[in-house]
Amino acid sequence: MAAAIAALIGLLILTSLLYDTTRLFGCDEPRRPPLARLRGRRAALEAAELRVVGLRLHHRLDIVAYQQRMSGLARGRRTCARPVSTVGGRHG
Repeated sequence: MAAAIAALIGLLILTSLLYDTTRLFGCDEPRRPPLARLRGRRAALEAAELRVVGLRLHHRLDIVAYQQRMSGLARGRRTCARPVSTVGGRHG
């Protein structure tokens, strides 16, 4: 009986060791991001959308650049994939 209990405990230890090793060398990110990160990403996209609208209202973006940036935001990109010239030019 004692041998069976010892074997069961040894099996549990080996299973936990194997699980920890696979987590160590596996992917760092979980399959689904936590809700806080989703809220943060959504808030960042909303803030980027407000910035783009503000630029358009102050005539710092032309219509093509505005449409491209809003299209990128709709696809989940916070930055423009391809920089487009603005009406006012570049200020550095």
